[in-house]
Amino acid sequence: MVKKIKDLMLPIAIVLGLIFHSFISQLNTLTPWLIFVMLYLTLCSIDIKKMKITWLHIWVVLFQVGVSLGFYLIIRPFDEILAQGAMVIVLAPTATSAPVIAAMLGANLSTMVTSTLLSNLAVAAVSPLYFSMAGNNVDMPFLQSSWVVLSKVIPVIIIPLILALFTQRFLPKMAAAIAKQKDVSYYIWAVSLTIVMGCTINSIFRMDSSEIDILAFMAILSVSICVMQFAFGRWIGKRKGDIAAGGQSVGQKNTILAIWMAQTYMTPLSSVMPALYVLWQNLFNSYQLIVKNRKEELNKH
Repeated sequence: MVKKIKDLMLPIAIVLGLIFHSFISQLNTLTPWLIFVMLYLTLCSIDIKKMKITWLHIWVVLFQVGVSLGFYLIIRPFDEILAQGAMVIVLAPTATSAPVIAAMLGANLSTMVTSTLLSNLAVAAVSPLYFSMAGNNVDMPFLQSSWVVLSKVIPVIIIPLILALFTQRFLPKMAAAIAKQKDVSYYIWAVSLTIVMGCTINSIFRMDSSEIDILAFMAILSVSICVMQFAFGRWIGKRKGDIAAGGQSVGQKNTILAIWMAQTYMTPLSSVMPALYVLWQNLFNSYQLIVKNRKEELNKH
């Protein structure tokens, strides 16, 4: 029963967000706290001492930081909202749930966890610069705008890392107990997904008739970025000896954080693009798991 609920979590979140969008959108202030807890629980569950940075991780971060800015600069002359949405999708770090999916696909878990941590640190490092240039704070002086972004990013990304390191070093029994509660992060993710879907759907309902036309472009652009990211990740993963880790590191994004960043720093409508990306990446992940399960069944016979 629990497994069936997990499999249906995405459509459940969409349905709840659609029906109760007015109410759920008021819970948006909870999102950064939920992201905080998810990252803390994930980082407590890994042995940070065993993490090793490889060329795969360097390529993932370079792609994340470089292509996100490139997309913004290329698309901006045509449409600012599409440019913001594209930048946020590519800049978003590897999902905290990506190591779980990647491990099911045969990836090295340590490689995936390292990707998750490094990509989150990359967001913390470059987002003040990027969002001060492209976000809602562009009218502020650069240093002031950067500090506004940094003051919100640090509590969400950096502090959970510091607390996880402290817990592992001084409270090892507590860290071990947290590591056993593997489903907790998933359920927190489900609540976060429901909230961000509700906020996004609420934004769509508030769109002017003139803005509806942009939805088709958002859908086309977001699915194109999804295909490109998984393709590049699998390509670089193949070259570095771990196709699944490469694909999931680049393609499976922390869309909860991406939507929150778009709603917080960008034009709120741009958050529709990472919300659409939720659908594409989950559809592709489902396809990958189905293919892998079928191969395993065939090998048994």
